Amino acid sequence: MASSLLPFSLPKPNLIKACSLPPTATSTISTPETLDQKFGRKGIKFSESGNVPLVELTVRNGSSLRLRIPDGLVTSYKPKVNWKDDGFEEVLYTCPAAVSDSSANPKGGIGLVINDVSDPASKLYPLPTQWTVKDVDSDAIDALQVELSCTSGNLDITYVVSLYPESMATAVLVNNNGRKPVSLTSAMLSHFKFKRRGGAAIQGLKGCSYCSHPPLSSPFEILSPAEAMITESPGWFSFDSKSEKKPGSWTVQDDPYIMLKNKMSRIYTAPPTERLKAFYDTPPSKYETIDQGCELFFRVIRIGYEDIYLSTPGSLSEKYGKEYFICTGPASMLVPVVVNPGEGWRAAQVIEHDNL
Repeated sequence: MASSLLPFSLPKPNLIKACSLPPTATSTISTPETLDQKFGRKGIKFSESGNVPLVELTVRNGSSLRLRIPDGLVTSYKPKVNWKDDGFEEVLYTCPAAVSDSSANPKGGIGLVINDVSDPASKLYPLPTQWTVKDVDSDAIDALQVELSCTSGNLDITYVVSLYPESMATAVLVNNNGRKPVSLTSAMLSHFKFKRRGGAAIQGLKGCSYCSHPPLSSPFEILSPAEAMITESPGWFSFDSKSEKKPGSWTVQDDPYIMLKNKMSRIYTAPPTERLKAFYDTPPSKYETIDQGCELFFRVIRIGYEDIYLSTPGSLSEKYGKEYFICTGPASMLVPVVVNPGEGWRAAQVIEHDNL
């Protein structure tokens, strides 16, 4: 099913060569007027907010998403979830940038994280990703796509964001043009919004191994890795909840539903020691978020990544507003991805629904 949703979102490597534009060209092509003139078409509209260029995609049934171009952050995904005229629902949780800090970026949404961990003696090295628009594509107005690109050292990176009537996808392709292998950790992290804390759950991960683990740090994080790992007591009346185990202690998910009321920060995957075997169990390729308050669910599909990250804020969500949120998505965190010279690595996430 996932492959059918990505008919043109992962172009062939020989058709992709991300290039670094000089500063003058970047400032020229980043204006909404220039972008709209070069790339605009029906369903693809470029604009600006706070001097940041944006692009909004809208397909035939009215489903839409909004993407910040420089940092590649998806700040809105609003699919049509019922047949009423106003039957659209915002899926993503975002915190607006602080009014007092003009340089601050919004938090939450859907973002891509890539770190260079080639040197074990050094700390994580986040790859600089100042994106520019390389191309757009469409199939009438039932499938829309924006292709962003950037260069970091010897790496050409392409980031593709696609929208369909009942799904959206984000895909990354990294080509190594250098002479040495590069080791990367990466994640596509989505902040899903829920109507209330007590009605949030996930299904589809039963039988999968997991352990407590911090997220990869990112400019769009709502909770930092340190905040995500702070534990909370489940409370006297949380009979269906278990205290989080210490990092490095592996557990198997034995319940079909993961209730998201209490605080957690987990990675669902095969333990690294298991991956040394000839055969081992990999995490499911898809799982579902369930919002009982809105009676909606969304399916998250993992492509090319080895792990699934999941975190909840617990009572910390109260400092950000009345609505609840989680952070989840496919990742390769415990075992880095090795990209050899002259080769590429690709991965993607699809969010789809059957709510209609």
